[in-house]
Amino acid sequence: MNSLLQGLSAFPITPADKHGIVDTETLGMLVARLRDAEVDSICVLGSTGTYAYLSRRERRRGIQAALSHAGRTPVMAGIGALRSDEVLALGKDAQEAGAAAVLLAPVSYTPLSDDEVFGLFETVAAQIDIPICIYNNPGTTHFAFSPELIGRLSALPGVIGAKNPVPDPENIAQQHAALKALVPTDFSLGYSGDWNAAEALLAGGEAWYSVAAGLFPEPCLAIVRAAQAGQADRARSLNAAMEPLWSLFRRFTSLRVMYAAANSLGVTQAEPPLPIRPLSGPDHVLVQAVVEELANINAGSTKA
Repeated sequence: MNSLLQGLSAFPITPADKHGIVDTETLGMLVARLRDAEVDSICVLGSTGTYAYLSRRERRRGIQAALSHAGRTPVMAGIGALRSDEVLALGKDAQEAGAAAVLLAPVSYTPLSDDEVFGLFETVAAQIDIPICIYNNPGTTHFAFSPELIGRLSALPGVIGAKNPVPDPENIAQQHAALKALVPTDFSLGYSGDWNAAEALLAGGEAWYSVAAGLFPEPCLAIVRAAQAGQADRARSLNAAMEPLWSLFRRFTSLRVMYAAANSLGVTQAEPPLPIRPLSGPDHVLVQAVVEELANINAGSTKA
């Protein structure tokens, strides 16, 4: 198994002003917190990192800021864009900056076919030298990777893993096993969708690509380490303790909640890029209460 795409991968927000200029100092501080928490990897410019709202220049600045604070923690960077030439340019920027891998989502306006998506990955794999992780995020890209397409892509040089949404909890083990049979043994199958990630890890998932870990790495790491140790009851108990946050994610979307949480923690006063609006005052108060609750969870997880 490729060691790069294992364990907990934390996805921080990308603080920026209303003109889309990245606050590299704050982003660097967020990355340093994740480094110090000893997450297994950090991914900048994912969906939580609002990659689609940033220019090439600002994305490059964001990657450089992350790498300057990550220490030995591997950094993966999102390179999704509408045009293949843009994707290639972003991939080369990430490679030149020193990223350990890239995360590629097939962003589109006109719906893409399987062959078009395969061609995109084939082109990128042929022209950059760092590993590629498939970003299967149909909720935002409106393209869903079939198991068969992931199997085809896994044969391309440099394509080493996939970040998939978690299936329904009742079907996780079955669907994970079916997909595992279509890819090489060293191909990493990881999952997002934070509230079901514990079950995905217990079913054999190699990585959790976590929004929550971007601000709350310690309780998320505790879940991962319990699952890796085969401690199913502990992993589920720790996950259940995070339900107040998962409930907010489902209600308001994880992106809006993470910006509100970062504001509540005093990390940044940045807001999501317009036209996305920050949470209203009463909803922000709900997030503040959960943030305070998570502080207690964090204290417990570090003592366990």
